Amino acid sequence: MVVGQDIVIQPVSTKAQTKEFIDIAYELNAYDPHWVPPLKTEMANLITPGKNPFFDHARVQFFLALRQGKVVGRISAHIDELALQQPPEQGMGPGTGNWGWMEATDEAVMHALIDAAEAWLKKEGMTRVLAPISMSVWEEPGLLTQGHDHSPMILMGHHNAAYQGWIENFGYTVAKRLVTYHLPVEDGFPELVKRIVASGERNKRLKIRRVDKKHFDRDAAIIMNLLNDAWSKNWGFVPMTDREIAHAGKSLKPIVHEHLIRIAELEGEPVAFMMTLPDMNEVLKTMKGSLWPFGWAKLLWWLKFPKSHSMRVPLMGVKKELQNSRLASQMVFMLIEYIRRDAKLHFGTKRAEIGWILEDNQGMVAIAEAIEATINREYLIYEKPITTAKP
Repeated sequence: MVVGQDIVIQPVSTKAQTKEFIDIAYELNAYDPHWVPPLKTEMANLITPGKNPFFDHARVQFFLALRQGKVVGRISAHIDELALQQPPEQGMGPGTGNWGWMEATDEAVMHALIDAAEAWLKKEGMTRVLAPISMSVWEEPGLLTQGHDHSPMILMGHHNAAYQGWIENFGYTVAKRLVTYHLPVEDGFPELVKRIVASGERNKRLKIRRVDKKHFDRDAAIIMNLLNDAWSKNWGFVPMTDREIAHAGKSLKPIVHEHLIRIAELEGEPVAFMMTLPDMNEVLKTMKGSLWPFGWAKLLWWLKFPKSHSMRVPLMGVKKELQNSRLASQMVFMLIEYIRRDAKLHFGTKRAEIGWILEDNQGMVAIAEAIEATINREYLIYEKPITTAKP
């Protein structure tokens, strides 16, 4: 497909094009000192059917943009069948498709790519776009619009600041704002939080335990099932399948440390959890996307001894039936405090980042403010109606 300014859009269909799809991100972001190159092997697994269980319930098409034969951009277009089954008031729902993994040299290229993604979604019967989401909502949702002056933490996206204007100029409006919070952890929390934690410790019905790597599969399943329950009413929620739960557990196992992930039990039943990960981006940034020639040794050493000054809390949840209760807030403060202590003691951690958090998640915003965390990044998810293509 040829569009204006000699831009050619090609659907990705060969191994060579898949490699170009991956490589263009490294080329276009090479100038940015805060962009962290993901491992190319991991990126390849994410976009390959059979290696990412997202493809079990999704239709996906990747596109490249070329100008004078040179790759100048990329985009993915995708339809998650599970997302189509969600209530429309929760963000997804019937007729909603997505695009993501977008990279472009300039605005004309970005518009050509989005136009191609929209055309493919229309052809597949979609009437609305929610984007960028790369690709599952559990992977990299949203466009970074604040926080370009520091590197992203593990499993977070980082985008060219110009992309915001280019996307908004193509008719997209903000559907939802996601934020992350910066939290110094060396000196502990305010007295009010300490009193809440102390009160919880006197509750004999309540137990906060570490995950047990000897029973990793069991605890991973507990956490992911709690996650599906706890987040089921959240905006943008799409349930994780059993295969996705197993895949996530396998992927995260090398960076799971018992001191950093806790499960709260009420009368012996798991009811809440908090997952914290050392910031692997600290070492990935030096590897330029490759394990060779010495990256593998550097990564293995770091995985075994991750003295990380920074931690990220990507996931936290309380069983739905307990949400908005005093006990729920108490458990969350206990989980945060217990992990804070161990992170400082065992890993030398000085700061943490909590998120993503929906800006209208009043409970989590209140907790972040109570522990004196401050917003340090913003990601926007956009929407746009599209007209279904005629048969």
